[in-house]
Amino acid sequence: MSSGLVIALLSMVLAITLSGFGSVKGVGIASQAAVGVLTEDPSKFGRLLVLQLLPGTQGLYGFVVAIMVLVSTGVLGGEVDVSLTHGLAYFMTCLPMALGGFYSAIIQGKVAAAGINLISKRPEESGKAIVAASLVELYAILAFVISLLVVIQIPNIA
Repeated sequence: MSSGLVIALLSMVLAITLSGFGSVKGVGIASQAAVGVLTEDPSKFGRLLVLQLLPGTQGLYGFVVAIMVLVSTGVLGGEVDVSLTHGLAYFMTCLPMALGGFYSAIIQGKVAAAGINLISKRPEESGKAIVAASLVELYAILAFVISLLVVIQIPNIA
């Protein structure tokens, strides 16, 4: 196994693991807040579910980037030939998703928890709570898009 492939696989592991850890933490934060509200009023479950799920998207984005690294390197269905330069390129390209996914999921979980507290007192304001949590999602999407676009192009780099 070439050192370039090892570095590329390490980058894939970072993208999926860090964004996944962030999602676990963010969903946990939001879910803890939601369970507290649901003990008082179980009818709010539907309104709270979206806010509980939002921090989980970063883990999905990291999963997609990881799959694209596997495809791009040839590990899934192709010839595996990754130079050290390409391996380092994969590593740098996966960092936005790994770090952006990790931090944005945790922050989004905190914003979602605040939104859940808002809904507990004013259920009619659930749209505002979802919009607030979705603002954090924008940065996860930016990290995802840049990582994905560059991963696709790395095999074309001479």
